[in-house]
Amino acid sequence: MSLEIAAALEFDEAAEAAKITERLRELLRSHLRRRGLIVAISGGIDSAVCAALAVGAVGPERVFGLLLPERDSAAESTLRGRQMVEHLGIAHEEFDIAPVLDALGCYRWRDAAIRAVFPDYTAGWKNKIAIAGGQGGGFNYFKLVVQAPAGQIFESRLDSKNYLQIVAATNFKQRVRKTLEYFHADRLNYAVIGTPNRLEYDQGFFVKNGDGAADLKPIAHLYKTQVYALARHLKLPQAICNAQPTTDTYSMAQGQDEFYFALPYDKMDVALLAYNSNQPAAKLASELALSVEQAEFIYRDIEMKRKTTAILHWPAIPVEAVDGPLTIPPELE
Repeated sequence: MSLEIAAALEFDEAAEAAKITERLRELLRSHLRRRGLIVAISGGIDSAVCAALAVGAVGPERVFGLLLPERDSAAESTLRGRQMVEHLGIAHEEFDIAPVLDALGCYRWRDAAIRAVFPDYTAGWKNKIAIAGGQGGGFNYFKLVVQAPAGQIFESRLDSKNYLQIVAATNFKQRVRKTLEYFHADRLNYAVIGTPNRLEYDQGFFVKNGDGAADLKPIAHLYKTQVYALARHLKLPQAICNAQPTTDTYSMAQGQDEFYFALPYDKMDVALLAYNSNQPAAKLASELALSVEQAEFIYRDIEMKRKTTAILHWPAIPVEAVDGPLTIPPELE
C-alpha cells in the first residue's frame, strides 16, 4: 500500500511551534492588545497543545487555564486536565458547570427527547448519539444508543425532532464553558484561545458561540496527526499524548468518528489532505485500503459537511452594509 499522501503530513515540529508562538505574541500585542491568554483545558490533545503553545508564547505567568467538567465528563479527562496545568505551571480554576447546566434545562431537555424514543430511560441510564448508514451505501442517519444500569444496550434510529433537541441541549455545555472563558478574559484583560484542529475547523465540528468562539485559533491549520506530533515534540505528559479523541459530551464513551467523521482521525486526515490536494478517489482508496466507492463517499461527505456547516463560520450578517470598523483587518484575511 502506498503511503504517499500520509507522508505529506510530516512536518518540522520545532519550526512549526516557533512560528505559532511568534504569531501568537504578535497578534496579542499588535491587534488584540491583551495581556495574556485564556485556555479551557479538557484533558484532550488539542487543548493541551494549545495551552503549551500559549505558555511558549507569553510564559506561564500570563496563561490562565480553566477546567470545566460537568455531569457527563469522563473522570480521566479531568485528571489529564489537572496533570496538564501542573505540567505547565499555570494558574487555573476548576469549576463544575453541572449546576449551571441543570438550571438552564440542559439535562431536562435532553432526557425528555431521549424518553420520547426510550420511555424507560431515567436516572442511572447512559446515552450517546452515533452516526450510521453512509459507508454502507445509504444516507447518513443518526441513532440513539442508551445503556441501562444493568448494562443492557439499546439502539434506535433518531427522528429529526428528537435529534435536534438532544443536540441543542448538549450544546449548552460548550456555550456555558465559553461564557466562563470570556468572563475570565474580561477580568484579566486576556484573549481567548480556540482549540479546533484542521479536521474540526474544516468540517464544522464545533458549536457556534460555543467552542467555535475565540480570539485566536493556533492549530486550526494543523491536521490532527500533526497535533499529536507537536504534543510529542513539546514533551507533553504521556497520558495526554496517548489520549484518544472523544467528544466527552455524552455519558457513554463516544469517539469523534462514531459521532461525526467518516473515519478515525488518522485516516480522516489522509482523506482531507487527499481531497485538498485534488487526489482522485482511486488514489485515496489505494492508500487507505478502501473501495473506490467508499473513497468517493468520503469525498462527498467532506463536501457536504463543508456546505452544511459554513454558517457556523459566519459572523452576524447586517441586513444593510454598515460603514465603520472592518470585521477582520485586511492584513489578517
